[in-house]
Amino acid sequence: MRSLRHRAILGGLIWAGIAIAIGGLALIYFFDGLTQRRFDDTLAERHLQVISALGNSGGDPELVGDFLTDPAYERPYSGRYWQIVAPGGDTYTSRSMFDAVLTAPEQATAEPRYWDGEGPDGPTRGLQSLVTLDDGSAWVVVVAESLQMLLAERALIRDSLLTTFALVGAIGVVGAALLTTVVVRPLDKLGRDVAHRWDKAEALNPADYPQEVAPLANDINALLKRNRDIVERGRRQAADLAHALKTPIAIMRNEVDALAAAGADTTTAQGALERVEAQLHRSLARVRAANSGGSVNMQTDLSKSVERLARLFHALPDSRDTRFTHAVAPDLSVSVDMQDVEEILGNLLENAFKWRRSQVRLKAWADGSEVAIAIEDDGPGIAEEHRREALRSGGRLDSSAPGTGLGLAIVSDLVQAYGGRFELGTSDDLGGLSAVVTLPARRSIGAGSAASTIPENRHT
Repeated sequence: MRSLRHRAILGGLIWAGIAIAIGGLALIYFFDGLTQRRFDDTLAERHLQVISALGNSGGDPELVGDFLTDPAYERPYSGRYWQIVAPGGDTYTSRSMFDAVLTAPEQATAEPRYWDGEGPDGPTRGLQSLVTLDDGSAWVVVVAESLQMLLAERALIRDSLLTTFALVGAIGVVGAALLTTVVVRPLDKLGRDVAHRWDKAEALNPADYPQEVAPLANDINALLKRNRDIVERGRRQAADLAHALKTPIAIMRNEVDALAAAGADTTTAQGALERVEAQLHRSLARVRAANSGGSVNMQTDLSKSVERLARLFHALPDSRDTRFTHAVAPDLSVSVDMQDVEEILGNLLENAFKWRRSQVRLKAWADGSEVAIAIEDDGPGIAEEHRREALRSGGRLDSSAPGTGLGLAIVSDLVQAYGGRFELGTSDDLGGLSAVVTLPARRSIGAGSAASTIPENRHT
């Protein structure tokens, strides 16, 4: 479990459960003891009442009931009883005993003693003592009460405690969840701000966070700045390298052209130079993409790039008879550097125009958080078993056509560098090759609806 919120809530629930369990057991033990003491105190009071009644009756057990006002002693099996054993051994009981006798301990003492046993209606607890009246006679006085009332009172208290603790536990869980949400909110905000600040090249403001989180914001600022510097330095180095190599390559190409003009056979040299230039171009594109990779804020308007490429290919001498259509939503954009977007589309369009018979089609649409771009032609296409070879560096399937065989490989490298996908297939409508590129996108509000009704611009 990696979520701090889940950890805090689960930890709070565990500790709350432990605290509630310990507190509940402690309270149950306390109230059980309290009810027991109250029960015993009541028995002691009734024991004194019976002793007083025996004394007031002049030692006549038959008259004891007249001095006791509790009606429970008169109702059979009411759960409240008294019993007196005379010095001669005769036993006198309350009417509530009916025809039963209490099984009190045989040996009575002057000190009152509690006992537990069976009564007329079940388990009973009583109090017994040996009482000596003024005339010197010794009487055994016993009072008892059914434990059903004690057990019922205990059950009521326990039910009340369980209900109370359940309510307290529920309130505690909700409170823990709310408290955890409040405590973790600065971290959530920090996570969102890091993503947006990284994209927008803005620094975090430590004053926006609690003092415990502010040092982390400062460290993230330093890390973001360092990474941006590394990215920018890598891109500059790639650009500098490309610029530095253009002049030597141009010199070599001029020399080869001069030799060809002089009648020398430069076919091998021309091919080698083209491959060197293409390989260099591919490597620089990979370096540039690797140092981009969506790590900075790059939003390219796809419709503008497609319009520029459409004008370029429409102006080619051998494309005037080609029917080229393209359909892109005007507000559709991709999170890719503009130069890399046009590198991808340019290579795919160049390949499509090279092998088309009379028609090339480009369309782009939004697909959730991504943008899909499909370029199709009505040429011979590529057989499924040869498509992997076409994406390999220098994998030329037809050496009779001009080119280096690196266009699709460059596209694959660039798309992968931005976390996209590149697939080759067969066009359902045109019958030729279908090249589908999927790139990450951050669309503005309403872009989804706009992309669903793509306008079509046609160049013929």
